[in-house]
Amino acid sequence: MFLSLFGAVESGVIYAIMALGVYLSFRILDFPDLTVDGSFVTGAAVATISIINGVPPVLATIIGALAGFLAGCITGILHTKGKINPLLSGILMMIALYSINLRIMGRPQLSLLNETTIKDQLTNLWELTGIDPLINGILSSMGIDRFPNTWALVVIMLIVTLIIKFMVDYYLKTEIGLALRATGNNQKMIRSFSANTDILIIMGIGLSNGLVALSGALLAQHGGFADVGMGIGMIIIGLASVIIGEALFGVKTIARATLAVIGGAIVYRIVVTLALRFEFLDTGDMKLITALLVIIALITPKMMQSYREKKRRKEKRALLESEGA
Repeated sequence: MFLSLFGAVESGVIYAIMALGVYLSFRILDFPDLTVDGSFVTGAAVATISIINGVPPVLATIIGALAGFLAGCITGILHTKGKINPLLSGILMMIALYSINLRIMGRPQLSLLNETTIKDQLTNLWELTGIDPLINGILSSMGIDRFPNTWALVVIMLIVTLIIKFMVDYYLKTEIGLALRATGNNQKMIRSFSANTDILIIMGIGLSNGLVALSGALLAQHGGFADVGMGIGMIIIGLASVIIGEALFGVKTIARATLAVIGGAIVYRIVVTLALRFEFLDTGDMKLITALLVIIALITPKMMQSYREKKRRKEKRALLESEGA
């Protein structure tokens, strides 16, 4: 059980970067972008083929993120300049990226098992610090004998994810970030202030898909392979992470909302892992589990709000009746 939950946290931290990208498009820009399913694989494909061809893993990861940024920009251009419906422009780009990703990879699946990845580099870097034996000794004294060897990777990736979160927070508080938020809230209003909403949308969708591709590049190196079908359903996972995070942690400020998205991604992976431990469920039921989680996360807050309003009205009615008596 412990190893399963640890694995869920490990993958949840990486998926959190993708969820931050989905948050930018769906919540900040109010843009239903389905490019995510394709750009996730684009990041993985570009990073994988770059590493195989001798590019350093960190640089390969950055190149993969830039490829996703470019794909997002094209989606934004299709919508703003081509006047195509935002939902349809995302679908068109997602379909196009399937063939593009297959062309980049050369075949449906690429392996990184014999290559040095960013996962290996981070693990080696942590071992050089000499902290690993100390921590393992402390854990052994606590009776934890089978602590995963990749725990250091989780710590480092969590730090990286939090750095990205703080960068997104800072960006959304800058003049351009505020204009981006205003564009998602009311395009006509921000356009009346002579802001170029087309450029803002293109850059916003590009940044969103850049984060998604970065997550795909990291996940490919974490798992040791890239598959042309690994992005199927990523948009649902991203939305589930955003919605669950918002329902559990709230969205009063941008900083709190982005932190909620990270927490939502981790909680989502934990819940799915626990659900799959039931004997009557298997990995093929993951999409069903995701759909049910999103439904619960959407319905529960509204039901709780309705319950509180009824309770408040009942108390107010009882107070009026007592005063009348």
